[in-house]
Amino acid sequence: MQISTRNRLPGRVTEVVKGEAAARVSIQVGDNNMVALITRESADELSLEPGKEVTALVKATDVMLLTNDGDVA
Repeated sequence: MQISTRNRLPGRVTEVVKGEAAARVSIQVGDNNMVALITRESADELSLEPGKEVTALVKATDVMLLTNDGDVA
């Protein structure tokens, strides 16, 4: 499969919390933790569970940063 997304972050699932319609998936990426909100159906289709190796694909039009002192950029 070819995909245009260039921001590919390999990681490992650390937690999957499934709700009625959505699933919150925590992923360890290097020394950082990332959280993805996906449909529950996608989480089931991908058989996501702690320990599974995944690649997070990030494609966004903008990213906002908030500092500890409340400044936003």
